[in-house]
Amino acid sequence: MEVQDDAFVLSARAHGDTGAVVDLLTERHGRRAAYVAGGASRRMRPFLQPGARVVADLRSRTSEQLGSARLEPVGEGPAALFDDPLALTGLSAAAAVAQGALPEREPHPGAFYAFEALMGAFAVPEVWPAVFVRFEAGLLEDLGFGLDLSRCASTGSMDDLVWVSPRTGRAVSREAGAPYADKLLALPPFMLGAQAGLGEGDVKAGLALTGHFLEQFVFHALNRPLPPARVWMIDKLGEAGRL
Repeated sequence: MEVQDDAFVLSARAHGDTGAVVDLLTERHGRRAAYVAGGASRRMRPFLQPGARVVADLRSRTSEQLGSARLEPVGEGPAALFDDPLALTGLSAAAAVAQGALPEREPHPGAFYAFEALMGAFAVPEVWPAVFVRFEAGLLEDLGFGLDLSRCASTGSMDDLVWVSPRTGRAVSREAGAPYADKLLALPPFMLGAQAGLGEGDVKAGLALTGHFLEQFVFHALNRPLPPARVWMIDKLGEAGRL
């Protein structure tokens, strides 16, 4: 079995004296783990950081076997973010969420494109936290647990949607949800349209929303907590006044 695909590195760990096992998010072949010969070398290490863009030649004898990969770097990848520790924290969180949530060897092109969009957004400090929320919402949708924010679950109205049911993931209007406000999740306006803008607390509400459904529908089923890197990112965003 041999395939070539565009990919992002999600993680890498040393394997043996000179190699590394790399977890990749590929465009057409899903999340793949592969052995990279020489991956522990000083020359290769910069290309194996989370967020590095590569072209991967993947080879394995069977579909179940840990295969090998030859990686060709594309662009400067996460090196462009080295002067922005907060963006690097976000990148680590995104890679950890994708690696933890996505099953191996199952195509999820939507997750790849969402990660690609987030990588581009990290260059804009004022924007990327909101794009991170959209990235997680896209991940949920690609896994079959998409939020339905198109109309009120109770009345069918498309106006004044301000909450989300924590059970169904469907939007709820202000009027319909008022009696149950303490049990509903806040729906920040930017999740309804790119023109809505960002208000104080919107990113925090968005992360709480996507985090709830990632935990409930994805990580709980895998008997895992949400990745610590995500918790660390939220703490750092709070310290920076970016929530």
